[in-house]
Amino acid sequence: MRICLIAEGSYPYVSGGVSSWVQQLMRSMPEHEFSIIALSADSTRKGSYKYDPPQNMVEIYDVYIDQLLTSQGSWNKNINLSSREVELIVELLKSEVSDWEGVFDGFLSMQSQGISAGDIFSSKIFYGLIQDVYAGNFTHVSFAEMLWTMRSMYIILFSLLLRKYPQADIYHSVSTGYSGLVAAYASYTNKKGFVLTEHGIYTREREEEIIKAGWVKGDFKSIWIEYFECLSSAAYQCADSVISLFPKNKDIQINLGCDENKIKIIHNGINVESFDEVRQLVSERSENDIFNVGAIVRLVPIKDIKTMLQAFDYVSKRFPEIIFTIMGPTNEDEEYYEECLKYKEFLKLDSVIFTGRVNIKDYLGKMDMLVLTSISEGQPLSILEGMACALPFVSTNVGDCEALIKGSNDGYGLSGRIANIMDYVGIANGIIELYQDYNKRRQFGENGYQRVKHLYSADAFIQGYKDLYIEIGEWGINGGNRI
Repeated sequence: MRICLIAEGSYPYVSGGVSSWVQQLMRSMPEHEFSIIALSADSTRKGSYKYDPPQNMVEIYDVYIDQLLTSQGSWNKNINLSSREVELIVELLKSEVSDWEGVFDGFLSMQSQGISAGDIFSSKIFYGLIQDVYAGNFTHVSFAEMLWTMRSMYIILFSLLLRKYPQADIYHSVSTGYSGLVAAYASYTNKKGFVLTEHGIYTREREEEIIKAGWVKGDFKSIWIEYFECLSSAAYQCADSVISLFPKNKDIQINLGCDENKIKIIHNGINVESFDEVRQLVSERSENDIFNVGAIVRLVPIKDIKTMLQAFDYVSKRFPEIIFTIMGPTNEDEEYYEECLKYKEFLKLDSVIFTGRVNIKDYLGKMDMLVLTSISEGQPLSILEGMACALPFVSTNVGDCEALIKGSNDGYGLSGRIANIMDYVGIANGIIELYQDYNKRRQFGENGYQRVKHLYSADAFIQGYKDLYIEIGEWGINGGNRI
C-alpha cells in the first residue's frame, strides 16, 4: 500500500515536532510505501532536508508557496464557469463554502481547460465577482487593499487546486489548512481514502498568529481568520477519519464543525527503552551537582522563547548558579533567533546556552528538569521524551500538556508543574520549587516515566495507524466511499 503524507511547513525541511512524528511513522511501517507532498514557504531551501528519508519513502513532491504567489495570467482569458461554479467561487471569496466536492469539480474543469490561477485573477468574470463580494461584505475597507489581500490568499488556494498530485492508496494530512485542502482534493480526484491527523488545532494557531501579526491590518485580521477556518472545513468535511491526539482537541474539532463520528483518538508514543541509558545518567545525578534546566524546542515565536528567557532571568537573580540549556534548531526563523539573542544580552543572561540542533540524548543525561513555554501545542514529543528520561517538567497550560503532567486520574501522580501562557513568574516559581526540593523532582520524574511507559508507547501509537490504514485503504480500493 502507498500512503501519501501531506505536510505543511514541516517534514522534511524542519526538524523536531511533527517532522519527527512523520519520520517515526514511516520508519515503523516498512511494509508500506510512503510519498510526501511537502508544502514549504521558501523555494530557496529546496533539497535542504533535515532528515535522511527511510528506504520505504519513495518520493518527495515539493510545492513552494513563494512560487505560487508569482503565478501570472493572460488578461481577459475566457473562463467557462457554470452558474453553480460561479456560486461556489463566491462562497470561497466569502469563506462560506458548503460543498467542497463541487468546488473540486469546478477546478478540475478549469484544469482541463489549461487555466492557471493567474488566468483566473486576470479574467473579467473574476474581477466582477470580486467587486460583487466587496460591495456586499467589505465596503468598510479600501477596495484596492481588499483586492490585493484576496489575491495573496486565493492565488495560493487556486494554484493548489489546479495541480495534479501523486497517486496513492491513502492521503494522510498532518494538519488542516493548505495541507488538509490538498489531501481532500487529491483523495477526491483519485477516489482514494483520506486520513487527517491534527497535532495542534491549525485554525487556532493561525488565529493567534494573525491577531499578533503586525503585517495584517486590523480590518483584515477577521478576513484572514475566516479564510483559514474555511480551509479547515475542507479537511473536516472530506476526511474519512480524523485523528485527535487527546480529548480536549477532539472537543475543539467538533466545535469547529467536524463530525464527531469521524474522530478517533490515537496518542503519540515513543520507544521508552531507547532512553534507558539517558535515564540511568539522570538517576546518577546528585543533589550537589550543578543544577541544569533544559528546553527541547525550535526557536520560533509559537514556542515563546522570550517568556522562557524572562523566567530564566527571574530565577537567575535569586540563584545565579543555575545553568539553562536551550536545545533545538535556530535557523527556522533566523530573525526571531536574533531577537532572542539580543534579549538574552539585554538581560545579561550569561547562564543561558543555545546549542542549535543537537542529538538531545547527548544532553538530557546532564539535565535535572525541563521547561516548555509554548503558546500553542498538541501533544509535545519533547514532554514524552523528557518523561522517558525521568525528568520533571514545568510547562505552560497548552494542548495536552496539563494532562501529560498532571495525569487524567491515571494514578501515576504529578510529573511537574503547570503555568499559564506568558506567565514567566509562574514558570520561574516552578523551576525554583523543583530546584529547592531534590526528592520532589526525583518523584515527579519517576511519576512521568511510569506514565509514558504505560500510556504512551510507540507500539500502541503505530498499531493504531496500521489498523487505520488497512481500514481506510480498503475503502479507497473498493471506491465505496469515494464516489
